[in-house]
Amino acid sequence: MNSVSFSVFFIGFLLISVCLQFWLSARHIRHILCKRDSVPAQFAKKISLAAHQKAADYTVTKTKLGLLMLMLNVPVLLGFTLFGGLQWLSVTIAGITGPGMLYQLSLFAAFALITGVLDLPFAYYSQFVVEEKFGFNKMTRSLFVRDLIKSSLLGAAIGAPLLWLVLTLMASAGDLWWLYTWLVWTGFQFLMMLIYPTFIAPLFNRFTPLEDDSLRSRIEGLMARVGFASKGLFVMDGSKRSAHGNAYFSGFGAAKRIVFFDTLIEKLSPAEIEAVLAHELGHFKLRHIVKRISVMFVFSLGFLALLGYLKQQVWFYTGLGVDPLLLAQNDAMALLLFMLVLPVFTFLLSPLAAISSRKHEFEADAFAAKHASAQDLIAALVKMYDDNASTLTPDPLHSAFYDSHPPAAIRIQHLLAAQ
Repeated sequence: MNSVSFSVFFIGFLLISVCLQFWLSARHIRHILCKRDSVPAQFAKKISLAAHQKAADYTVTKTKLGLLMLMLNVPVLLGFTLFGGLQWLSVTIAGITGPGMLYQLSLFAAFALITGVLDLPFAYYSQFVVEEKFGFNKMTRSLFVRDLIKSSLLGAAIGAPLLWLVLTLMASAGDLWWLYTWLVWTGFQFLMMLIYPTFIAPLFNRFTPLEDDSLRSRIEGLMARVGFASKGLFVMDGSKRSAHGNAYFSGFGAAKRIVFFDTLIEKLSPAEIEAVLAHELGHFKLRHIVKRISVMFVFSLGFLALLGYLKQQVWFYTGLGVDPLLLAQNDAMALLLFMLVLPVFTFLLSPLAAISSRKHEFEADAFAAKHASAQDLIAALVKMYDDNASTLTPDPLHSAFYDSHPPAAIRIQHLLAAQ
């Protein structure tokens, strides 16, 4: 392949991806608005028309914001690649630092700073306009700034040493650098899973042991029935940022812990919380988490092997608007280009991930119906759809392409059949 062919190939995939995203979003918006004025019969007794319309408007607003972000991201992507943005950045930084590791780390830092600044207005608008308009925002502007500073410093403290190690392997570990990098990346992921619950998450939220003795007893009974051991049951102060509710697992091995948002505790009954937790336990007991992690590691190995090939091909750089530096390592540039263009070429695979995820959701629901109450899980799901303003009427094709969870009506049908 030559650089011109690769440029055409890249532009073709980008055009297909963008057009498909616009088409799917337009379908989604039209479908939701057509269904906006009547609650689906299955939910008519449980969700008011006003709540249904709020969910429709909320979903449409978020979809339109996503399209606006796409309209910005495309010229930014082209600006960094074919229009010479990364080339200019590379030459400018190399002129200041000279060749070497400092140049490569500085290139990454400059790229991260620029993209972070470009993303910031959308993050602010999403939080303080969209979420505020629909009654979900609980975050103050000072907390927003503190979160931004903390996450930036944390990302730099963790990311810089990891990036230095990866670039060192790329430069000096020979033709199999990608395999050694994969081993390092795998170990890093496991380390993050181990330290996140106890060291990283508490930097942003407060975690307190579950104090409701009756609820704790109920949950411990469920865990005993399904054979699940946890290091603790915790309540997170999610309400200081959002009115959305959730529950999740974190950690692995002996460090596993169960976390409930305080908003979820407030809105669901003990029986409904038990049913929601039974669903989450289903993911663990049915080894969904292990399967997802395994797939992630397999794909990351394949992508790193592909990068190992591409970083040696001049057409990969020149086809994306970059002239490799003759007197410096180009590993950081190869890594940046790969990160930028990989989503363009893998977007069409999105439905495969969605299909697998929805299959796991059905299986976890069936597990919950077996070990708790299907009716309680249905009641909890309806409340969560209502409280989170999740649309009950997504466009089927949009949902099939994107959604990791089945639409509410189909999910509830499966639960009723599992009773």
